[in-house]
Amino acid sequence: MVLLLHRRRQRTSAWSLKQATCLGLAALVGCVGCSHRPSRISAPPPPPSLQPSLASPSAETIPPAAAPAADLPVVTYGPAPAGFPPDPDSLSTARLDEGVHPTRRIAAYDAPGGQPRAFLAPTISGVPVTMPVVERNSGWTAVLLPSANRTMAWIPPGDGWTTVPLRDQLVVYRGTHELSWHRDGVPVRSWPVTLGSPQTPTPLGRTFVLGRSTLPGTVYAGTDVFALGAVPDDPGSIPTGLRGAHIGLHTWYNDLTLGKDDSDGCIRLTKTAQQLLLQEIAPGTAVVVLDRPTAPTSTKGSATRHFT
Repeated sequence: MVLLLHRRRQRTSAWSLKQATCLGLAALVGCVGCSHRPSRISAPPPPPSLQPSLASPSAETIPPAAAPAADLPVVTYGPAPAGFPPDPDSLSTARLDEGVHPTRRIAAYDAPGGQPRAFLAPTISGVPVTMPVVERNSGWTAVLLPSANRTMAWIPPGDGWTTVPLRDQLVVYRGTHELSWHRDGVPVRSWPVTLGSPQTPTPLGRTFVLGRSTLPGTVYAGTDVFALGAVPDDPGSIPTGLRGAHIGLHTWYNDLTLGKDDSDGCIRLTKTAQQLLLQEIAPGTAVVVLDRPTAPTSTKGSATRHFT
């Protein structure tokens, strides 16, 4: 189920991935701010698979993976199971240029050689899942966990998953209400955005594009929405009809709130910007939300600052 979040003054009603949300993808693509239920969720096919490129440590240095219990929970669009470690670099803007796509159900662990906590499936509500790689240690690979904020999971070496290249990154600055698109580490374009209200702020930290959905109604200007892996930091602050939703990235029927804190947590941008990102951004692309730029993202006359 996929849900996106609306501002409270707008109509709110849940929608699904196969029944979606705008806080992102409530079952796969539900987002905070997207109140309608889409008829289906779709995602562009992932890039061609690559085999892990890093040399593997010798077998003696790789902590063994404990056999997972058959009844472990499966990560879905709903809240992820507890017990996974925090992302230690959740505010880093370092480029994440590789993603993991499960080719079958695989176990996710709380540490290299640690305890299996849940299964990761190839799809969530029918949408192929690619999770950006954030760390490697002792032959194990850590990825950002879907349906959780600032959390990662460890995957042991072996079969059951492939890696895919990721070229892009989206960086959102809450203090300046700006979204910057980077490709291969180089800034491409930037746009003003609407962000969450003080009661329902857009969550800080690293997340990623989980999938996209076509939603009915006019509030999304006839344009598909992205559901992100992130969820509201305070689920209780969200209107009842949007509980279980994910944070979304989408356009809006007007641009009157650009540069303001006016959503239920979703990131809103112009229609032309959203249409461009829908053409260019692949599943698994990292999205980083910061309070303010650590350095100027643009200057007057800069070619990288391009609002449309």
